Amino acid sequence: MSRASLFYRGRKPGRSASQGSARGFTLIELMIALVLGLVVIGGVISVFLAGQRSYATNKALGDVQDSTRVAFEMMARDIRVAGLTGCDNSGRIANVLKNGPSAGGTAWWANPNNAVIGYGSTQGDPATDSAFGTSATLRVSGTDSLMLIGLQGLGATVNVNSEPAGTFTINETTTDLAAGDVVIVCDPDHAAIVQLTSAAGTTYTHAASGSAPGNCSKDLSYPTVCSSTSSYIFAPNSQIAKLTASDWYVGYNGDANGGKSLYRVGLVNNAGAMSTRADEMVRGVTGMSLLYHQSGNNSFVDAASVTNWAQVDAVRTTLTLASADQRAGTDLKPITRTFSSTTTVRNRVK
Repeated sequence: MSRASLFYRGRKPGRSASQGSARGFTLIELMIALVLGLVVIGGVISVFLAGQRSYATNKALGDVQDSTRVAFEMMARDIRVAGLTGCDNSGRIANVLKNGPSAGGTAWWANPNNAVIGYGSTQGDPATDSAFGTSATLRVSGTDSLMLIGLQGLGATVNVNSEPAGTFTINETTTDLAAGDVVIVCDPDHAAIVQLTSAAGTTYTHAASGSAPGNCSKDLSYPTVCSSTSSYIFAPNSQIAKLTASDWYVGYNGDANGGKSLYRVGLVNNAGAMSTRADEMVRGVTGMSLLYHQSGNNSFVDAASVTNWAQVDAVRTTLTLASADQRAGTDLKPITRTFSSTTTVRNRVK
């Protein structure tokens, strides 16, 4: 027999060589592979979702911490300069503003006695019209507020104070002062709060005129007498700078979800007329409580327990903030944190 005959005799009829060696997956094997693949994909998805959740949580927490730092820093700037006049003159302050107490006015920002005044969670604050409510910019019930008056800006120094003309000629060629600004000018004898009624180059006028609020007198002597015809002359190199008045509180920001923010009521010069405006400073601030240290005391107390606001030399601020991401927490709610910071009233620390 030939070799070919032997080859064909050993094979079963109807089956090729390639058919004998080819073999596919069974149904059970396919199902097992599918299950294993689903387990792997499920694990990958689980890791991805956990990473995504962790990233969102950490980002929200970072945003809360950043907002807290910004809020504390901005409030601290106003607290540090509260009661500052620019000169050490034992708190002797003249005030000729028509809406100030010397002229019978009641504007909170025109009263230097409001240098540091706090209001408890149930006390009305005149800077916010004593109003609590849920509308935009209204103060949140159960939160404290803080009123501060001091100095701001770069300021300038007086070259010549011409009286009774009622003018200051300053040494600097450029300043941040403008007509209508309320300023504090001081020398070692006393300070005076007055509105600049006009500005021309380096010369500023403080006339006894105007109604926003205007001055009741040109005489800046201490104590203030609105009917005075005298003329106190500030010495060369006396300091002059803008008055800053602010009120910090937590209010509703108008969001559909009842969002809350930290607001600051401040002075605004509108073409020579002074007014106040509430500005949203930091979103997500849901609560604020304040404690005060009175000189000579050993502890911080709340607003109702302060016996002399003129002796308050430090403020402890506690803020509660919530993340903008409403589902950032592990419970699918906003992340909420509470932080505290203590700031010294520099002008009152000896």
